[in-house]
Amino acid sequence: MKKGSGQSMQPFTRKVISIIKSIPEGSVMTYGQIAEQAGSARGARQVVRILHAMSEAHGLPWHRVVNAKGEIAIRDDESRFRQLLFLSGEGVEADDEGRIDLDRFRYRPDNRD
Repeated sequence: MKKGSGQSMQPFTRKVISIIKSIPEGSVMTYGQIAEQAGSARGARQVVRILHAMSEAHGLPWHRVVNAKGEIAIRDDESRFRQLLFLSGEGVEADDEGRIDLDRFRYRPDNRD
């Protein structure tokens, strides 16, 4: 579905990467929030795919992205632990179930959810 624009990345992907890079230390955003900011309110699953495929190559702070409930969405125990450890190191607290208080830690680049 790529158009022959000569660019290797779709506009949505570029926007998602830019938004994730903009999340400041000590804050989180949700997959859906990032998708909406990038122009596709229903694109949360695409944000997941972009994070999975491009975090390392683009140096994305992947650990600052959580699900809509403020939970770590990664199923792998080691990766979940790493994400919680990175967030904790930035001052982001999670409760005993690994849930983050979005009212307290959510980054709102334009003061909207």
